[in-house]
Amino acid sequence: MADDVILVTGGAGFIGSHVVDELVGLGARVRILDHLHPAAHSGEPDYLNPAAEWLRTDVREADEVDRALDGVTAVCHQASMVGLGVDFDDVADYVSHNDLGTAVLLRKLARRGFAGRIVLASSMVVYGEGRYRCSEHGLVPAPPRSSHDLDAGRFEPPCPRCGRPLTPEAVPEEATPDPRNVYAATKLHQEHLCGAFARETGSTVTALRYHNVYGPRMPRDTPYAGVAAIFRSRLEAGESPLVFEDGGQRRDFVHVRDVAHANVLALTGERPFHGALNVATGIPRT
Repeated sequence: MADDVILVTGGAGFIGSHVVDELVGLGARVRILDHLHPAAHSGEPDYLNPAAEWLRTDVREADEVDRALDGVTAVCHQASMVGLGVDFDDVADYVSHNDLGTAVLLRKLARRGFAGRIVLASSMVVYGEGRYRCSEHGLVPAPPRSSHDLDAGRFEPPCPRCGRPLTPEAVPEEATPDPRNVYAATKLHQEHLCGAFARETGSTVTALRYHNVYGPRMPRDTPYAGVAAIFRSRLEAGESPLVFEDGGQRRDFVHVRDVAHANVLALTGERPFHGALNVATGIPRT
């Protein structure tokens, strides 16, 4: 592994920095590409691994990306604008950072004849509302929830066939994607772009669909953070976490070091895996 150069885009971020740390610990040569987006960083983080090379630039900057790919044998693509954002006005930023950035990276890889492994940071948001079962009709698609039901305290979606409350289940990778917000749409598009690249080049692409990640270096005080980070920010400010509906929503919380390890296994494991994988504990929590 000492002769391999692994590029980690977004390697200064919450998850990417932990991937870098584990790779460096295994003796890999690691190159970070990260421009420190102000929504995630207030400045240069003090936890950056000094053993990794760092290029402070944007994944949409084609010439800089090309320079970052010198000698690279595997790519861990973490760079992304995350979270639900503020409102639909963010749409152009999400598409630019996530989809255009991925397209620029893939184009430069293709021009170099790259046929190695790519690990893509995806998300469970591609599943939409998730997987639901009706006691009468089995697995059914979850319809949008009406304001009438929410006002009445009926928070689980009804069966589209009989109207009975549905029961949520764990979502397997083969579930049909149903992205319902801008961020989710861009993550699924990233998967499709990488899949097209793999078919054209013979590369292996592993899309890791992260569930709710928590742990050291979580971003804070930003609407672009996940629920665990938002809860932490409120607690540190002496405020109660803001819980919507009845608090019975269930989420799968997975530690960032476990997520980083999943990335490293996908990058360096003996058998490359092509396709999408959930990264979660399998244990839902309210």
